[in-house]
Amino acid sequence: MSSVTLKAACYGKDKVRVLKVYREGAIQTAVELTCRLTLEGDIETSFTKGDNSVVVTTDTCKNTIYIMAKRSANVDNIEVFAQEITEHVLRQYKHIHVAHVDIIKHKWSRMTIDGEEHPHSFVRDGEEVQTTKVSHYRQGDKIEIVSGLKGLLVLKTTGSAFHGFYKDEFTTLPEVWDRIFSTAVDCTWTFENAPATALRQIDFAAIHQNVKKVTQETFANDDSASVQATMYKMQKSILEQHDAIAEVSYVLPNKHYFGVDMSKFNIDNTDANLDVYQPVSDPSGLITATVARKSRSRL
Repeated sequence: MSSVTLKAACYGKDKVRVLKVYREGAIQTAVELTCRLTLEGDIETSFTKGDNSVVVTTDTCKNTIYIMAKRSANVDNIEVFAQEITEHVLRQYKHIHVAHVDIIKHKWSRMTIDGEEHPHSFVRDGEEVQTTKVSHYRQGDKIEIVSGLKGLLVLKTTGSAFHGFYKDEFTTLPEVWDRIFSTAVDCTWTFENAPATALRQIDFAAIHQNVKKVTQETFANDDSASVQATMYKMQKSILEQHDAIAEVSYVLPNKHYFGVDMSKFNIDNTDANLDVYQPVSDPSGLITATVARKSRSRL
């Protein structure tokens, strides 16, 4: 008898790139995605006995994404499009028990030419992306959705301080009452469990837009005591505004900008005269947190 067992297994197709063009008269819309479809189920023998009869090929996974994109009116709504794929997989393959779809939506913004939006030309005016991960479980028809905003680069030149922190013999960081604050926002939000029909009714696009709005407004307007304090205000505001969200996580690397030392040239580039900085990529601070709703006590 073998002393080992296959504890977990999952496979599928990654980095499936899709461009879908919607045409409504003269107006066209371009949607570019990078997709991953992975499967779990009664596939153990493909690993332990070389039995390929249980394998839905990764090429089939790729083709499934393209065919569903051809049929779908929701490619632009990535959470709904992902659910369409998972529903098809569980309906088509009875031995597959879990289907996971991860989608990255790349940014294409409509060009403005002579003051008017162009009907069919676009520009990538930022590297931030929308993301979602949808996991669909056959048991209980359970669907988990985690969406996100990643790569939103922000910077403010004042309105940020950092002082009063713990100090010991290893501390060299000086306290500051005014500093540059910059970060690349990586935010994810997990939706409350709900039936598939209810999940389809969520305005996912509006939630994404508002998460970005809250993130930017809080970042800009908060008289920041620390990255941690500003992050928590973002999370609290998102949960207060969106009942469909169960928890919000942020990963905020602290992108440092240090004043250039010009003392050797008898030039004062300190305090009120500080206006020339050196961007420093690493090492960098890294602040993360997840904020969730408190469990509601049962009466």
